[in-house]
Amino acid sequence: MVKLSAVCRALALPFAVLASLVSAPAAQAGPAPKAPPGFVSLAEVDPTIVQEMRYFTPHNFTGHRVDGYRRPTCLLTRPAAESLHRVQRAMLRRGLSLKVYDCYRPQRAVNDFVAWAKDLDDTRMKTEFYPRVDKSRLFADGYIAEKSGHSRGSTMDLTIVRLPALPTRPYVPGERLAPCFAPRSERFPDNSVDMGTGFDCFDTLSHTLDPRIQGRQRANRLLLKSAMEKAGFTNLAEEWWHYTLRDEPYPATYFDFPVR
Repeated sequence: MVKLSAVCRALALPFAVLASLVSAPAAQAGPAPKAPPGFVSLAEVDPTIVQEMRYFTPHNFTGHRVDGYRRPTCLLTRPAAESLHRVQRAMLRRGLSLKVYDCYRPQRAVNDFVAWAKDLDDTRMKTEFYPRVDKSRLFADGYIAEKSGHSRGSTMDLTIVRLPALPTRPYVPGERLAPCFAPRSERFPDNSVDMGTGFDCFDTLSHTLDPRIQGRQRANRLLLKSAMEKAGFTNLAEEWWHYTLRDEPYPATYFDFPVR
């Protein structure tokens, strides 16, 4: 058996230092942080809004379930959820429904995005989500950032579906993909109305008012934009699906509790 003193001489460490490292108990992970009282499950406020939480599945630009999503649940601050409920009531009168793709996003999920973006060899989902963008440009072009408004709890990604809404079939990892800006019949199936591109399409065609988007596709984007703005939300001009409550309760706080 090797003596601890011999190890110390080999490593040129004081005996007390190495002894403390050997005898120290393993660090215990603390409990995961919990949501503050101001957050609610969207389903508790409005169970009629369709939820397709993409980052809980591998059908997203990373190709894997994103860190921090332990359940496919939309969490929001209560003011954001209640404002979204008002939009939904207007949609239901038209035979339509909102569908959310993402809501509160923990900082650990954003960190996962950043780590994925730095791995330039992982391009398994490029064909669908960023076919015309070199992965090395994702930070410079603004598609990936180290902070996200989603982590403040009052931002959501969403679209519109016609009722009755049939569920979207699951993505099978490794299946053939089509560009997110291809004609709707060629893109991965989605039960939403046609917005001109799929969700999370890293392309300038995703800009809400891009002039190349016309006809029914443009009308659908403007319908969502008008309804959301009337309820107090602001659209991110580069993403037709991205909205933030103007009077959000945590404008400078980025949370990291997991979605569960």
